[in-house]
Amino acid sequence: MKAAIAGIGATEFSKDSGRSELRLAVEAVRAALDDAGLTPADVDGMVTFTMDTNPEITVARACGIGELSFFSRVHYGGGAACATVQQAALAVASGAAEVVVCYRAFNERSGRRFGSGVRHREPTAEGVALGWVMPFGLLTPASWVAMAAQRYLHTYGLTSEEAFGPVAVMARRHAASNPAAYFHGRPITLADHAASRWIAEPLRLLDCCQETDGGQALVVTSPERARDLRHTPAVIAAAAQGAGRAQEQMTGFYAGDLTGLPEAAVVARRLWRTAGCGPADIDVGILYDHFTPFVLMQLEEYGFCGRGEAAGFVAEDRLPMNTHGGQLGEAYLHGMNGIAEAVRQLRGTSVNQVPGAERALVTAGTGVPTSGLVLTAAG
Repeated sequence: MKAAIAGIGATEFSKDSGRSELRLAVEAVRAALDDAGLTPADVDGMVTFTMDTNPEITVARACGIGELSFFSRVHYGGGAACATVQQAALAVASGAAEVVVCYRAFNERSGRRFGSGVRHREPTAEGVALGWVMPFGLLTPASWVAMAAQRYLHTYGLTSEEAFGPVAVMARRHAASNPAAYFHGRPITLADHAASRWIAEPLRLLDCCQETDGGQALVVTSPERARDLRHTPAVIAAAAQGAGRAQEQMTGFYAGDLTGLPEAAVVARRLWRTAGCGPADIDVGILYDHFTPFVLMQLEEYGFCGRGEAAGFVAEDRLPMNTHGGQLGEAYLHGMNGIAEAVRQLRGTSVNQVPGAERALVTAGTGVPTSGLVLTAAG
């Protein structure tokens, strides 16, 4: 694609921000623009999530951004993360906008906690799917993922400790050296993982991502313009969205094999084809880790290892992954903080820098229609 990420910015990540979600969004957007060496007057496009409470025009007004020629929102929660960048890149490449800011901000711990599950739903066709699982007590994201996780363990003859433990430990190990992370200075062991309490068997507390207050923003522009800005840009080599056949949001228990993520396979095929590379060419992987089992399934869908082999792949550290600590260890910002980490890796400024990192894979939320990116260092 003819676009690049030129700026990244975030608030602090906390459990109680003490300020509005609009304030968080504005702080993140201003930080990203400052990182890029741009001003609000340079921005003419904005992209966010359908779940964000901060309308584009409101954030623009509060930031001092003027006229907008492009604005867009992407649906399906964390599955939208990389798609916000795709939307921005398409706008830049087509000439619809010149500088597009992607943002996500929420008080997900002190305000609405997504992990608390379904409290109220307006009648919609989309909500009908939940009617098949709610009467049986499947009310939370953890409970929905637990169904697939249990099937994965059964199919491959694994325990939760040996399958999910390495993912949980890896994320907190990286978070331990990241000052921005909730688990900063607090690595965990496999024994810690095994001793953590059940949330929805076979998921334990340490298999689940953070609940976070905060904001994250990214600035997308053309590679030509980005080269003249403050930092080396991360070029968007490929971007894709994907939904599988009979796709639902987290509850697709009747769509086929529960041990895989068909939507991730759709994205993987398009990314590898567009970028002209494959798993062996990736220097660092930033995989969406709302729950540990879906990290394993993503590794398999993207072709890093065979079916049922991902736990061993992670345990052997065969791919530098989630070097910021991920959503398990750093913060839960619907995957936007992961995109920022990929940019830092390509700039050479990560706290857990992979030497010579030139190509990064970033994925978005799975179990829902999802998205992904391949980013490369500017040559």
